[in-house]
Amino acid sequence: MTEVVDRPAGKEKQPAVVGASNPGAGKPAVDVAALGEQLLGKWAAVRRQARDLAARPELHKIEGTTHTDHRTRTFSQLKYLVDNEAVHRAFPAALGGSDDHGGNIAGFEELVTADPSLQIKAGVQWGLFGSAVMHLGTEEHHDRWLPGIMNLDIPGCFAMTETGHGSDVASIATTATYDAAAQEFVLHTPFRAAWKDYIGNAAIDGLGAVVFAQLVTQGVNHGVHAFYVDLRDPQTREFLPGIGGEDDGVKGGLNGIDNGRLHFDNVRVPRSNLLNRYGNVDPDGTYTSPITSPGRRFFTMLGTLVQGRVSLDGAAVAASKIALTAAVRYAAERRQFNASSHTDEEVLLDYQRHQRRLLTRLATTYAVGFAHEQLLQKFDDVFSGAHDTDEDRQDLETLAAALKPLSTWHALDTLQECREACGGAGFLIENRFASLRADLDVYVTFEGDNTVLLQLVAKRLLADYAKEFRNVDFGVLARYVVGQATGVAIHRTGLRQVAQFVADTGSVQKAALALRDEDGQRALLTDRVQTMVAEAGAALKGSGRLSHDKGAALFNQHQNELIEAAQAHAELLQWEAFTEALHNVSDPGTKIVLTWLRDLFGLSLIEKNLAWYLMNGRLSMQRARTVGGYINRLLVKIRPHALDLVEAFGYGRDHVRAAIATGAEKTRQDEARDYLRSQRASGQAPVDEKVLIARSAAAASAAKSAAASRKARG
Repeated sequence: MTEVVDRPAGKEKQPAVVGASNPGAGKPAVDVAALGEQLLGKWAAVRRQARDLAARPELHKIEGTTHTDHRTRTFSQLKYLVDNEAVHRAFPAALGGSDDHGGNIAGFEELVTADPSLQIKAGVQWGLFGSAVMHLGTEEHHDRWLPGIMNLDIPGCFAMTETGHGSDVASIATTATYDAAAQEFVLHTPFRAAWKDYIGNAAIDGLGAVVFAQLVTQGVNHGVHAFYVDLRDPQTREFLPGIGGEDDGVKGGLNGIDNGRLHFDNVRVPRSNLLNRYGNVDPDGTYTSPITSPGRRFFTMLGTLVQGRVSLDGAAVAASKIALTAAVRYAAERRQFNASSHTDEEVLLDYQRHQRRLLTRLATTYAVGFAHEQLLQKFDDVFSGAHDTDEDRQDLETLAAALKPLSTWHALDTLQECREACGGAGFLIENRFASLRADLDVYVTFEGDNTVLLQLVAKRLLADYAKEFRNVDFGVLARYVVGQATGVAIHRTGLRQVAQFVADTGSVQKAALALRDEDGQRALLTDRVQTMVAEAGAALKGSGRLSHDKGAALFNQHQNELIEAAQAHAELLQWEAFTEALHNVSDPGTKIVLTWLRDLFGLSLIEKNLAWYLMNGRLSMQRARTVGGYINRLLVKIRPHALDLVEAFGYGRDHVRAAIATGAEKTRQDEARDYLRSQRASGQAPVDEKVLIARSAAAASAAKSAAASRKARG
């Protein structure tokens, strides 16, 4: 029996299991509509508009199509976005945009539900190519090129990555040497490893490109700068003289994008094609810049392009939500094994292990989503000019570098676990897990390799620690983490373990109460970050006075610990974002359920790192034993609300597009149960062999007992 319920962000009706998420009288209930509104965030109207577009069949990925047909379709979809005014929000109002930077990212993120290739190709055109012209160029450049970029008259490329240098942008080898006599820059690729590689739109569609190269003038290399370069003849679509390239071919995913390679053989471009907001070359070859430090200038230029990481973070959240919506609905209907009944099979979501697989990832997805909303707000503050100091830009860069790795790794993990949790049905392309995972696979290595990004975060944490807290006895991280001055000595002497054991007095209940307490979780999560950074800082203290090679060797010895510290820091940011979001929940029932979900996220982090907490004396053995048990109790509490929690994501059938999430499984299960029930009631059902064996054994046992009884009576 199913009913039809209204979805918060979809216009269609969606089957749902009656009572499956009804917690019963007197129990907390989730206000799905209010929670859905909170999850939409500040740019709710933009997200609704984008979801309305993403639900349209014209934008959906057609599974099984060839990569050439997929590319053609994706390019035509870009024109559909232009026609529907979906891509110009961030551009200047004077050119037809709306100067809405946060809303622009929020809208782009939702395109991943239609087709990740579309989201990324749109991101290449307007989020990278267009944004580079807008943020690195001047008004002259805006007037020349932005109208054509906005309306797709100029499909373009963002040519930064080289075969030999990916994340290490400062070391790219393409050069742009200024010829003062001709007032032109000469772009040149000096060797094969300097080819621009994996460039979106480069294989077929790109007519123009923003090319990053080492700017050389008057014999001085001023570092990486950006140049606007025409690539192809608009009529013939052939490369212009001196420009060459090749198709990257079929990839593991995102095959709607024509990634390719580019190289330049002494290609000349006018001096005015230098995007010179941060560095200019006068006609005589004199170089000037408003930023005197070459290092700071480089990071300022790259910082203007941080929106790629921000949008990937949000797209990964959306993909995780889509996967969990399908998997949780299926798990609430699919039945397997007679665990507690001789006749009825169990619903998958009632199994503890299945809850562990899906509900812990559901909790993480909520945390990742709330953290992303904070990142998006920070991004909008910087690019709108509301809060745009050097420190704000550094904080934004660090925050994006911290969150993007965790959200993209989480998306891949969630898609894989949801696929497995749905068995063979999950492997069918029609249910999208395998397809989405293939498309999102590269998210973890582009717009900054995740591990490299976390190293960037670690260096920032070390710099903050060295600058503000030079005392190695305790460390308090500024700006991101809540301060807590905790003495290292008490942990290392084991006094913390003794104190906890005495406080718990052997009571599992008291230990669990301490772990589920908000301040207790914050203390454990924060202290881990503080300690890891403080220990790394102590180990590296004085490395700046070493020779270059010895300093690098010392850093390399501690690289793994630093990256782990950065990840712990990012996890703490997510936990804090979830906790702050709880303060904005007004409905009492929803707040209770979300607090359980936040606790599940926090305790899952502690359980994952339980060895660290034990080895460093942060948890007694007594208390550590209670973590898993309390997580299991939380799962039982959250289980009745699972459907409501994915319902609040607000994605309709045209977004999820998974056959197993349509109610079809419940129809099959009900048909099977009705059939077997009617067979039993008719008395015509064949007898199970195991029942006959059991009956025979029982009869034999009864006969044996009767014989023994007769013998006893004499």
